[in-house]
Amino acid sequence: MTTTAHHPDDLRYQAVSSRDARFDGEFFFAVSTTGIYCRPSCPAVTPKRVNVRFYPSAAAAQGAGFRACRRCRPDAAPGSAEWNVRADLVGRAMRLIGDGVVDREGVAGLAARLGYSERQVHRQLTEELGAGPVALARAQRAHTARVLLQTTDLPVTETAFAAGFASVRQFNDTIREIYAQTPSALRAQAGTGAGKRPRGAAPTGIPLRLAHRGPYAAREVFDFLERRVITGIEEMTGAVGARVYRRTLRLPYGTGVVEVQEPPAGTGRTGGRGTWLACRLHLTDLRDLSNAVQRMRRLFDLDADPDAVAERLGADPLLRPLVAARPGLRSPGAADADELAVRAVLGQQVSVAAAAHLAARLVAAYGTPLPTPDGALTHVFPEPAVLAGARLDGSDGAAGSDGIGMPEARKDALRTVAAALADGTVRLDSGVDRDDTERRLLDLRGVGPWTAGYIRMRALGDPDVFLPGDAGARHGLAALGTGPEAAADWRPWRSYALHHLWNHAPAAAGE
Repeated sequence: MTTTAHHPDDLRYQAVSSRDARFDGEFFFAVSTTGIYCRPSCPAVTPKRVNVRFYPSAAAAQGAGFRACRRCRPDAAPGSAEWNVRADLVGRAMRLIGDGVVDREGVAGLAARLGYSERQVHRQLTEELGAGPVALARAQRAHTARVLLQTTDLPVTETAFAAGFASVRQFNDTIREIYAQTPSALRAQAGTGAGKRPRGAAPTGIPLRLAHRGPYAAREVFDFLERRVITGIEEMTGAVGARVYRRTLRLPYGTGVVEVQEPPAGTGRTGGRGTWLACRLHLTDLRDLSNAVQRMRRLFDLDADPDAVAERLGADPLLRPLVAARPGLRSPGAADADELAVRAVLGQQVSVAAAAHLAARLVAAYGTPLPTPDGALTHVFPEPAVLAGARLDGSDGAAGSDGIGMPEARKDALRTVAAALADGTVRLDSGVDRDDTERRLLDLRGVGPWTAGYIRMRALGDPDVFLPGDAGARHGLAALGTGPEAAADWRPWRSYALHHLWNHAPAAAGE
């Protein structure tokens, strides 16, 4: 029997023909006869193959002269899961661009963070994605602008600068080119009634739909976050199936409060393809919109490819029943990487509940108070520089008469980690080299393999971390009748395997 090799574009066309949302964000297709580009799951009539062109990024399609489809909104597709896995220059660059580094620091700032020349960064991004850092950042700005236009009544001029554009003219030209509409027409098209609200950012916040691909185990993710809620900066309201996770954020230009709603079980928002989580952002400075969205996407692991994870882990006879029982299980990241590092130190050799209690005391003593409390949210997590110089023993008056209540060795470790974050010895931004960062963490006094690995998994979003010394992992492995050596077969998705073990032995996972 002979087999015929398929051209990659033919396989992509098959995904388009079947409207397969698993590939949304992985590539885009454009139609030469209409001049538009779409995501693979676009509901429009499938175009003829001869008229279809494929692009690795929305920016590349825009650079080729195509405008965004009004039906499928390709700019709102989930991000490519590839950037979570890849640790090379392109993967690191894409994560930083998503965080808005180019808008804030320019291409020079991006290159400096990556440790390469501007020319090298531009060349590699163009070779792989068909667009350089400026074009990729421009595509993101356009998406941010569309969200602001369609969800707030912010004046057009303010929208332009809030989205990161250098001038109103640049903003107008970009919107016309990408969406084939003026900003005013794009706002009118939404039909949301945004113009009836008071001027400025809407008092009810900015409503968003955070898209993800494939099934999403929402209950397990919200359970994971609820067990770790830190009083003062986080809260979980509502009953299971209708919970709302709320937290504060320290952002590049100001502060924010974010709300993410747990989708009801059995609805179209949790099953099927092309689904989403409802989110609402309250920002003191709208320039922080893109950064805040990316942080929530990382926290809820929304750019993952659950089918790829399930295919690999489900092939293992030991994990197959666990994978089948919890389709779409995610590996939550962090809303604030520096905060997560401190929380990891607080969680050394204590239960999850005890770590959350210690963190709440730390927030009350050293956190930055919000100008006005928002429900149970009263503070922003302490900055590393503050914790680096904190006594933590009550003698400075900030932590109460008995201090935070930790062993001296852990206090020293917390101050050491905070000092390294404050002076830049350790950086935890989304573009760092994960191997180098883990080595730097292990060089710090009081940081062992569990702490460094946990930070790597959550703060750096590494999908391939296993913690053999974790109590929950040990109990989960024992329940399966195996040992840590089995994890070698679970690459490159060992972080997800770890979450399956934690859910398989939930009592042990709280240890």
